[in-house]
Amino acid sequence: MKKIITLFCLQFCLFAQAQEYSSTNIHSHNDYESKLPFYGAYSNETGVIEADVFLVNNELFVAHTSKEIASHNTLKSMYLEPLSNKLKTLEGKAYPSNKPLILMIDIKSDADSTLKAITQQLKTFPDIISNKNIKVVISGNRPLPSLWATYPDFIYFDGRLNENYTSDQLARVEMISEDLHEITVWNGKGVLTQPDAEKIQAIIKKVHDQKKKVRFWATQDNVNTYMTLMNLKVDFIGTDKVAELTQFINSIKTTFYQNTEFHQAYVPKNVFKNKRPKNVILLIGDGMGLTQIYSGYTANKGQLSLFNIPTQGFSITKASDSYITDSAAGATAMATGHKTNNRFISVDEQGKPLQTIAEQLAKRNYKTAIISAGNITDATPAAFYAHQPERSLSEPIANDFLSNPSDILIGGGQKEFISRKDGKDLSKALIEKGYTFSDKFSSLDTIKNSKFVVLEDAAVVSIKNGRGDFLTKSLAKATNTFSKTKNPFFIMAEGAQIDYGGHQNNVEYVVREMLDFDKLVGQAMEFVDKNPETLLIVTADHETGGLSLIDGSIEKGYVHGSFSTNDHTAIPVPVFAYGPGSEKFMGVYQNTAIYDKIMELIGKK
Repeated sequence: MKKIITLFCLQFCLFAQAQEYSSTNIHSHNDYESKLPFYGAYSNETGVIEADVFLVNNELFVAHTSKEIASHNTLKSMYLEPLSNKLKTLEGKAYPSNKPLILMIDIKSDADSTLKAITQQLKTFPDIISNKNIKVVISGNRPLPSLWATYPDFIYFDGRLNENYTSDQLARVEMISEDLHEITVWNGKGVLTQPDAEKIQAIIKKVHDQKKKVRFWATQDNVNTYMTLMNLKVDFIGTDKVAELTQFINSIKTTFYQNTEFHQAYVPKNVFKNKRPKNVILLIGDGMGLTQIYSGYTANKGQLSLFNIPTQGFSITKASDSYITDSAAGATAMATGHKTNNRFISVDEQGKPLQTIAEQLAKRNYKTAIISAGNITDATPAAFYAHQPERSLSEPIANDFLSNPSDILIGGGQKEFISRKDGKDLSKALIEKGYTFSDKFSSLDTIKNSKFVVLEDAAVVSIKNGRGDFLTKSLAKATNTFSKTKNPFFIMAEGAQIDYGGHQNNVEYVVREMLDFDKLVGQAMEFVDKNPETLLIVTADHETGGLSLIDGSIEKGYVHGSFSTNDHTAIPVPVFAYGPGSEKFMGVYQNTAIYDKIMELIGKK
């Protein structure tokens, strides 16, 4: 049990530890070998900048080996002069943010003679040696600790685990370093073995108990290593990729999420005998790929209504003119059964209107509802009622609803309907057509009319900013309204903001929107169980962000992700189906097949 707890703590402590990390914890290893020595590390305000130094003919050269020494690469020209110039510019600050800086000089030649030369050269830079935010730390070939007191007090040393120090000597130690290969054969992939993890933890504790910082060299330069070292509370992380590690550390707050609100997943109860549904509910998680779904499953401690749906397939999302679809082409494929160009809203590649599923079903006395937790004129919901050659034409898109037969429209976007640039007030036209119109979501419960439009931007903010149960309330209102009639119905409800979180590369945003969408899925599954003539389909128009999961805990509900893009990707998206005819949605198929399968099941006429 102790071993399990120890390993778990290594993982679970990441966020708390990572929050404390900054570029100050970065050690620019062999900095002189980078594309931009000194300046690259300095621009990222790196905590430690390391230079290997040889003393040759009374000159200090920076190089990895003696064979690589070049006459122009001196300690003075590459590090001391540039640093001195920065100090003058910043009026004494080591960095603009006033963070501290360690210049580590790793001696590769004779310890005593080289350090004496370093000391003499540093004395010609009083602005460096007198700066309280700068420390010069000697590593590599160091004089014996017994000789440290003979060097000026502006010289500090890189300690070693196997050296014992007096109190005076320990005062000159800035950090204690060790070769990680001497402790473990771990190669930076996977996790440390339990014995190695405990060994390293004991070493770190010993160093920290001496009030010193710890560093390991010979570590791998990858994300998994960075996370492991952070979990272990290592003070300085060595890297040759300063900019990449800085970005990783700076992005921790947006790529890590610890969930605190958990919901019970709905477990389906029916086995459906009917092969053809009467009603159809299509739920679209905009930007929802398999990783987004699994991040929700992890954050909800291994529970997700969506994962309890027994029938699954995959939808290929390619647009007519692009390997990677946008929401307009993706939603148009599901709404009309036709592929089209990106940015096109239910028109074909030539701009000719395509009949939507809502328009077709209205001819057969279907009631239809379109719901979105975003702006109702955005691409996904728009594809179910509008026909425009450009998704940004929000006012013409809104105007198209006047000629659409859908009974219910719920979302954001009241400005596009009542505060338009062309001066039209579409609410008046809708009222004349028999709709109830409201720009207050709070009015939803009091509306008695079976035809209504409810649009309020303030109601469709993110879950993080207080949207609340907008989606579940909207779906309940639509199903309750339609259940009062004998007509069949079609409902499309969109979890719009999973996509927003992906575009922002924000894991918390993605996860919380995913969990909110899953509550909607659970509610819809329960409705199907109580109304077994209803088919539920849950899918996405595309994946957003190229999200991968690099750490997490199902036991504690935390997720650490990494994004490869701030845009859409081309990977197929899952399709889940529950209810009569759900078996039709197994397999891998084009996104247009979702429309085709629905129409086949309800019977084309």
